[in-house]
Amino acid sequence: MDIRPISPSLLVEEVADRIASAPRHSWVRVVIDGAPAAQPGRLAGALVDPLRLRGREVFRVSSGDFLRPASLRFECGRTDPDAFYADWLDFGALTREVLGPLEPGRSGKILPTLWDATIDRATRAPYVTVPEGGVLLLDGALLLGRGLPFDLAVHLWLSPGALARRTAPEQQWTLPAYARYEHEVQPVNVADVVVRVDDLRHPAMVERS
Repeated sequence: MDIRPISPSLLVEEVADRIASAPRHSWVRVVIDGAPAAQPGRLAGALVDPLRLRGREVFRVSSGDFLRPASLRFECGRTDPDAFYADWLDFGALTREVLGPLEPGRSGKILPTLWDATIDRATRAPYVTVPEGGVLLLDGALLLGRGLPFDLAVHLWLSPGALARRTAPEQQWTLPAYARYEHEVQPVNVADVVVRVDDLRHPAMVERS
């Protein structure tokens, strides 16, 4: 693999160009995958205006709004890394309510949020319609290798040392889940675009030979 340093602003432009190069009349489902320390939501937010300048309407969804109820997430305790890895996120709902409706020939109606984990109840958000040619940006962690349908995947990769340093003390218990993800899914090999973000100020594109 080759590592190509890139500025944060140029990174956004390159990813926006990649997304906007899809057929003009097709929906584009983009997964931006990374641990919280990699700030996938930050990249998703930075892509909105550049994509709109390229003539694409943009809709953002965060996987944190599709967590399962607390009774299911915490069945094995609040700090079980295996449960965090396998049971916290409602992948079925993400497929059914967000990504599936953007398959060719489908309705284009998506649910932007499902569950408010803070108060542990449904958000009751209304459905929205993504217009033809619109882009769906889904950001979150541990999203690849789960059967989610998407058109482009961006993975923000951290070395184990950087991940440990930049993960908040109260979230250190999640580190075994990310190690399992690296071992079982190998997101660097699954994603279409891989960005090394050990230092968010100095990202680098990881280019496979």
